Amino acid sequence: MPFPERHRPFAHRACAARGFTIVELLAVIGVIGILLSLILPALSNVRREAQSVSCQTNLKQLHGAIEIYRSSNRDLLPMCDFLPASTPEGPVGGLVEVLENTVESNCACWFCPADDDEDGSIAAGTSYIYIPGLLRYSPQVQIQVASLMAATMGNASLNERMRERQRRDAEAKLVGALYDQSPASFAILTDSQDRHKIGSRNPRNAVYLDGSVGALRDAGDEPGGGG
Repeated sequence: MPFPERHRPFAHRACAARGFTIVELLAVIGVIGILLSLILPALSNVRREAQSVSCQTNLKQLHGAIEIYRSSNRDLLPMCDFLPASTPEGPVGGLVEVLENTVESNCACWFCPADDDEDGSIAAGTSYIYIPGLLRYSPQVQIQVASLMAATMGNASLNERMRERQRRDAEAKLVGALYDQSPASFAILTDSQDRHKIGSRNPRNAVYLDGSVGALRDAGDEPGGGG
């Protein structure tokens, strides 16, 4: 007849109540450590991928705003600095200012989700470089613009504001002509820093004149994987 619990021999009760040994605890901790070493990198990759997808969505939205601008301005690209200037009063100029009637300056779409550069791009108002704003200063554009402006110097009916508008329109036409040659080959907006690590690469995200978006590719590469 089995003993009631309170009458079982002491040795038997002690054996039944025995906990984990130190060796067993170390083994469990080791297994947990191995699992974490496998899971954490995977979670980090998922997070980076989500940030990259969200960044590309931002670029797509900003491309739409640029297209709205072009539809109201004779199909010309905005001509402005490639990044806003960071001032004590906040960002000034750049695409953020040009598109303010379409996209508010505090819109989250101006910032890459992986951007944590508080004193740099965030302080400047956007994570993204406006490439036509760089190309406008290229020698092949400025030489032609200077020639055009020189030809109109004798026109007294043009005031300073009109001349500046004429200069920007000339720059827009010349830069736009470069893009029109291959709309899928030249990015109009890119990440200002490498933020989206894929394996051993750190590609920048970019959106192209034709609306395709994805990792920045070399000019002449076929678009793919961007959407």
